[in-house]
Amino acid sequence: MTTTTKTNTSGNTRYMVELALMIAIIFIMAFTPLGYLRTPGLSITFLTVPVAVGAMILGPKGGAVCGLAFGITSLMQCFGTSAFGAMLLGINPFGTAFTCIVPRVLEGLLCGLIFQAVRAKKKNLAYFIGGLSCPVLNTILYMSSLVLFFYNTDYIQGFVDTLGVSNPFTFVVAFVGAQGAIEAVVCTVVAAAVARALAAALKTV
Repeated sequence: MTTTTKTNTSGNTRYMVELALMIAIIFIMAFTPLGYLRTPGLSITFLTVPVAVGAMILGPKGGAVCGLAFGITSLMQCFGTSAFGAMLLGINPFGTAFTCIVPRVLEGLLCGLIFQAVRAKKKNLAYFIGGLSCPVLNTILYMSSLVLFFYNTDYIQGFVDTLGVSNPFTFVVAFVGAQGAIEAVVCTVVAAAVARALAAALKTV
């Protein structure tokens, strides 16, 4: 076995170990109070933090896998843990699975791509942008899918009436509200700090 082959094998092994650790963190957070702050409607999630860190440290593909792990745990929450998710699952199982998983895969992938693009020009700013992009993408993509599959259902229209809004855009703004801002602030600060520290320790990015 050549030195190059050994180096590649070692690098691949370390990558897989790091990815496995990020996935484990996501699952642990998802099923403990660390991952969600429960509210009557959408819960505030902090799972965007490990997804953002994974995307910045492990690249777009790693971010997509971390997003997939996030999406799977989100779908699992629909089977009894989340009242909101359980209602969506009862209305449209396919739409629920799509809404839980696809936006999260895309957020991880896009977060990694955005981080790499910014890092090429301004390395220090890249961590801030990467940490911010993940929760913003999560909100935009998740709510877009929710509106696509469920806006015209009686269940979501009940929220529309309660919030006193008249169209999908104002519904998204009112429904997300302070929750989206909290997610964005927490993820930006924590993910940027953790990713920067890990990058220095691992000397990867």
